[in-house]
Amino acid sequence: MKMALLSDLHANLPALDACLAHARGQGARQFALLGDLVGYGAEPGPVLQLCMRLVAEEGALAVQGNHDAAALAPPVGAAQNLGEQSAQWTAPRLDESQRAFLAGLPLTARAGPDVLLVHASADGPERWHYVTDGNAAERSMAAATRLDPAIRYVFSGHVHEQALYFLTPTAKLMRFAPQPGVPVPVPPHRQWLALVGSCGQPRDGDTRAMYALFDAGAATLTFHRVAYDHLAAAAAVRASGLPEFFAERLEKGR
Repeated sequence: MKMALLSDLHANLPALDACLAHARGQGARQFALLGDLVGYGAEPGPVLQLCMRLVAEEGALAVQGNHDAAALAPPVGAAQNLGEQSAQWTAPRLDESQRAFLAGLPLTARAGPDVLLVHASADGPERWHYVTDGNAAERSMAAATRLDPAIRYVFSGHVHEQALYFLTPTAKLMRFAPQPGVPVPVPPHRQWLALVGSCGQPRDGDTRAMYALFDAGAATLTFHRVAYDHLAAAAAVRASGLPEFFAERLEKGR
């Protein structure tokens, strides 16, 4: 079965709709939401309603991200940074069912015996460590192995980029830069860590949304970029009263 891996949706409904449609067209029948469903974007309620339907009606798996946690407990008083501003804006726009959904999300989830889903690093998922280099990747992979030696795949988001790490037979860590749309063989005799990128807020200079498609049967992982109406998403941010920077980031992809 093909599983679509979507992370960092960031309340961007047009991007989420586009990625879901693309994934279904690629044969995805299972979905995994790797956290940061809200934050930065203008449509937290509609995005959460769609995520809730995916979980309830299609058995999608979902984990909590740092922006989801922040929206449940935004800081009191003046915001100290853009993330806090986003949390303060988002919190009152969630209804009770949406808040309950976010609060009930686990920090990690299993998709079968050999797949671990986590928003940030498996090494202390509640601390939201960024996996930005080989050392951080090794720590996350080692933590997954300590959790269960059967885990061969760790799928994460959080860093808003797409990358793939793996251990060679001599336990040397290698980093691979995937090309969009090109399946990468990921045989289970090795251990893999994939950063699936951001669906709702790309930051690599490309405005297209990101997700990845895992085909367990074929043992392949395909990273995708999907065009969507990013200008409409930016306009919605401006109309919402959120900081201008969030709109500019969608327009520039960085």
